[in-house]
Amino acid sequence: MVLKNKAYVLWFDDLKREDVGLVGGKASSLGELTSGTNVPVPYGFATTANAYRYFMEATGCNKRVNDLLAGLKDIENSDELHSVCKKIRRIITDANMPADLARYIGDAYDELAIKMHVNEPFVAVRSSATAEDLPEASFAGQQDTYLNVHDRDDVIKKVKKCYASLFTDRATYYRMKQHFPQEKVALAAAVQMMAFSKAAGVMFTVNVATGDDTKVMIEGSWGLGEFIVQGTVTPDNYVVDKKTMKIVKKTVNNKNIELVRLPDGGVEQKDVPADLAKEPALTDEQIIELANYAKNIEKHYGCYMDMEWSLDQNNKLWLVQARPETVWSQKNKAKKENTENKSDQEALTTDHNVILRGLPASPGLVSGKVHVIDDPKDIDQFKQGEVLVTLMTSPDWVPAMKKAAAIITNNGGMTCHAAIVSREMQIPCLVGTASRGVKATSALKNGQLVTVDAKDGVVYDGIVEDLVKKEKPASNSKLVESEYFAPTATGVMMNLGDPELAEKYTSLPADGIGLMREEFLWTTYIHQHPLYLIETGHPERVVNELANGIAKVARAMAPRPVVLRFSDFKSGEYRNLKGGEKYEPHEPADLLGWRGASRYYDPKYIDAFKLELEAVKKVRNEFGLKNLNVMIPFCRTVDEAQKVTQLMEENGLERNEDFKVYMMAEIPSNIILADQFNKYVDGYSIGSNDLTMFY
Repeated sequence: MVLKNKAYVLWFDDLKREDVGLVGGKASSLGELTSGTNVPVPYGFATTANAYRYFMEATGCNKRVNDLLAGLKDIENSDELHSVCKKIRRIITDANMPADLARYIGDAYDELAIKMHVNEPFVAVRSSATAEDLPEASFAGQQDTYLNVHDRDDVIKKVKKCYASLFTDRATYYRMKQHFPQEKVALAAAVQMMAFSKAAGVMFTVNVATGDDTKVMIEGSWGLGEFIVQGTVTPDNYVVDKKTMKIVKKTVNNKNIELVRLPDGGVEQKDVPADLAKEPALTDEQIIELANYAKNIEKHYGCYMDMEWSLDQNNKLWLVQARPETVWSQKNKAKKENTENKSDQEALTTDHNVILRGLPASPGLVSGKVHVIDDPKDIDQFKQGEVLVTLMTSPDWVPAMKKAAAIITNNGGMTCHAAIVSREMQIPCLVGTASRGVKATSALKNGQLVTVDAKDGVVYDGIVEDLVKKEKPASNSKLVESEYFAPTATGVMMNLGDPELAEKYTSLPADGIGLMREEFLWTTYIHQHPLYLIETGHPERVVNELANGIAKVARAMAPRPVVLRFSDFKSGEYRNLKGGEKYEPHEPADLLGWRGASRYYDPKYIDAFKLELEAVKKVRNEFGLKNLNVMIPFCRTVDEAQKVTQLMEENGLERNEDFKVYMMAEIPSNIILADQFNKYVDGYSIGSNDLTMFY
């Protein structure tokens, strides 16, 4: 019997939400719905992250992909990014699936046919990244889904295509900007019975436009649901009050095209008959049935939920996906702030020239210069701070979207790519303007100055000063806390890697930063191997860049403590820094190799570690930020702990009441010999991931 964490294929009823590391967010949620709730879910199985890693290693794709990513000089250069990602995807799709892995997948498909009493069933093959759909980051729609797939060999091919889609331009850009290391992400594939939809859509247990969690928001359109998330159609919108279970809002749009399945496999776009296009996709009874499913799923998960549904040809409703909602769950203050400001903003809009209306997909209020893009080939002409206006966005547009002050699209609903990405990046966004009677690409002209109110779904002509002007409180005004958080007996510390986010999170009720990973500073600011900088005569760059980044966090959090973890790159990761190839060994298992504490006192690396110590001293002594403490990662032996702390003391960093030295407990010896390690450190941070693997 194969252990669950070693398997290449797992069935939905064997999966729970905590199996996200095995099969990704999408597949683990399908498993949770199947095994833990009574909602109807099309049955299936998932290939695992183990299967993906085996495929990448056995085919030699890993090394070729890493080499290409290491050569990517400028992630903001969309042409370069596209070229590299295209090469990576071709490498993966051209590779032969290992025979044993192909057999496991094919046999599972055949077994699914037996279980469902259908010969060669039609299935959906959905990508499920191992970091996908977590509350702190949305990877929604970044990898591929294949619908109406038929027969054993085609399922195997589509799984391989899902693997390749882990390296789309958008997905690669997003992971790198969000500091998700490529080697930490893997791709699973959920192989699920097709729900032959005559209508489909999405729903949320929070209104994604306003953050109102007393409502369920449902969107629906004819055919399969892909056109909704792609923004190809502007779907119907229904809002249900959770308490009364009454429909409080119903907006029926012209849904004149649909994506339908073909009898022999695959899908195609079709025109919807004119008399049906303007009819609601759901009856009132079906809307309430879906809202009840949404409430039950939210109760089961204990958080806001983002779901996908399907209505089959027999009028049976299915839930085909559920995941934690990723934006409003982190912005619980927004509803209170919006309510306080609503009356003022409504009063201001009455005398202003409204030139456009749309669906408010991501809240905010900004002004800027319009840049209309009709053809994706012109996307490189887009400049920082402009208002992006287009038919719709697509996954490859993310680098340009990141530059936008606001985004406005003709088509799309609250869950199209433009809406999801805008909310993730906190960029004001209006979608579906055509459904409000006017196409944005026709109403707005290049260079036109506009004010975008993406809370109320309005665009004004010109810069409306009294709307966008930020009034500063008088110096003698009394400041009050907008929300009270009860004190806890145990200190609550945050993880934070990106210094640019420090100011944003200072208002959170945390007692400090318990883990600041130094690796983020290297990949964000320095990009070069420390020994290379020493050899080329620029060691001061390491000290200055590290110190400046650390200081941003320490200064923002002061007087609360900040714990900086010294560098813990593995050899393969160090090699990706400029100049790193010369100094790094090629290790068969760098997880256990030259990393963490073993580097610091090594004669080959000691000079580089001393630069890290100089940066810490600069922050504490020159900048006066005494709230900075440090942590030693991956310390194998008590002798290593002694050597590292002695080296720190020799370089002016000695443990005392004002300066604490902690250690990552991520190796069994750290736990077994804790009483001996205690001589050299003040406490521990338990690295459960590595510790679990090494036990």
